[in-house]
Amino acid sequence: MRYFSETGWTAIFSGTETETGRMRPVEAWDSATGVALVVDPQRGALRPVTDWPDFSHLEQGERVVSVIPGGGWRAHWNEGYDGTPVTEEVLAWLIHADGRATPISVEPDGDVTTAELADRILALGQDLD
Repeated sequence: MRYFSETGWTAIFSGTETETGRMRPVEAWDSATGVALVVDPQRGALRPVTDWPDFSHLEQGERVVSVIPGGGWRAHWNEGYDGTPVTEEVLAWLIHADGRATPISVEPDGDVTTAELADRILALGQDLD
């Protein structure tokens, strides 16, 4: 699984008796301690990952520096979910720190996913020819 965040890091939590395992994007680093900070939704503030008893580890992911609209591009797979060809609109492009762009599409059931494994990426107005 690939993780995307502004910092390029994701905090992994193993879960407790009252909270399931989860992952949260690292939002920043504490300037005094160097500890990763994530949003605590109950406190409404950034909190060091080490404050949670179930903090497991950090995983390096993809650092996203910008997101731009899909611009009419489409992703095409020769074999879709049921074995037939499928074409989906590119919802957006994730722009990575190294300049790469990852197309993001919306599946028929509404799930958002990367479309980088599509057989073809079609520009606005381009046909499958």
